[in-house]
Amino acid sequence: MTLNQLRTLLAIADAELNISLAAARLNATQPALSRQLRQIEEELGFQVFVRHGKSLAQITRAGGEVLARARAVLGEVRNIEALAANHRRETRGTLRVATTQALGRFVLPAALGRLRARFGAVQLRLRPGGGEECLDLLERDEIDLALVSTEGERPAGDVALPLFRWNRALVALPGHPLAGGNAPLSLTQIAQYPLIAADTATQADFKMGRAFREAGIEPNIACTARDADTIKTFVRLDLGIGIVAEMALTPEDEDLVRLPAAHVFPGCITWAILRSDRIQRDYVFELLRELAPTLSREEIDRVIHGERGLDLTSRIAHWAA
Repeated sequence: MTLNQLRTLLAIADAELNISLAAARLNATQPALSRQLRQIEEELGFQVFVRHGKSLAQITRAGGEVLARARAVLGEVRNIEALAANHRRETRGTLRVATTQALGRFVLPAALGRLRARFGAVQLRLRPGGGEECLDLLERDEIDLALVSTEGERPAGDVALPLFRWNRALVALPGHPLAGGNAPLSLTQIAQYPLIAADTATQADFKMGRAFREAGIEPNIACTARDADTIKTFVRLDLGIGIVAEMALTPEDEDLVRLPAAHVFPGCITWAILRSDRIQRDYVFELLRELAPTLSREEIDRVIHGERGLDLTSRIAHWAA
């Protein structure tokens, strides 16, 4: 079998057996991809996919074994290509990153700008999503690294490198009753007013809500939004107090009042999650150094190469613009 044949099988599987979508991803036509699939199955002597009419319905048992080995083979091909590119000191390549909106909008641009100084020809493929979505993309080997945040706990994933710490902040209009005082706000005071938070605020596992629950207080979540820009827009419409990541506040938000919240909400850590079975390009290491300037290349290497029990959370700094 050829590598292109393996790529065809995986493209179909990763497109949830939608040949039209797989063909589009491979820059091929649906008839051509269907013919190639029939040729592959004739060569193998069995079906990789079960048909239902003209559509593919599911993966056969033997097909599942083929796909697993095809994924491993193509993964090793990419590893060899990455190894060779690093030895050549190649500055070209594609960096595939999945991250949350706040990190992609307010943190990554500056780091990528500095990365360009050394790797000017690197193309970025950014995939926005929630934490679980980012980890799923990494599991499917569709990205090189995922950037996610937790309230300190190590996230799931083969390799988890802590990058920096950050806090949440409250934002309100200047005329809001809580915006005029100098004393630190309490959860009781905050809960008296409508709050605007991320979509996860209405979920049972909403971790920030733990602070309210432990205090026996029910927060008034007036509305939720997917991203910090929308939350700030809702604040400007006087719909309530916004809860955002501190890095989401920029000089353009001078019309809003920032209310410190580090004393009432748990602090957060942003992590880079990578696969342990992949050789990373040099520009991946460079990006990690930009995001975690207090960590050395040696420390990053040790984590990425799978050293167990190495805790670097005490070595990372607080986020700074």
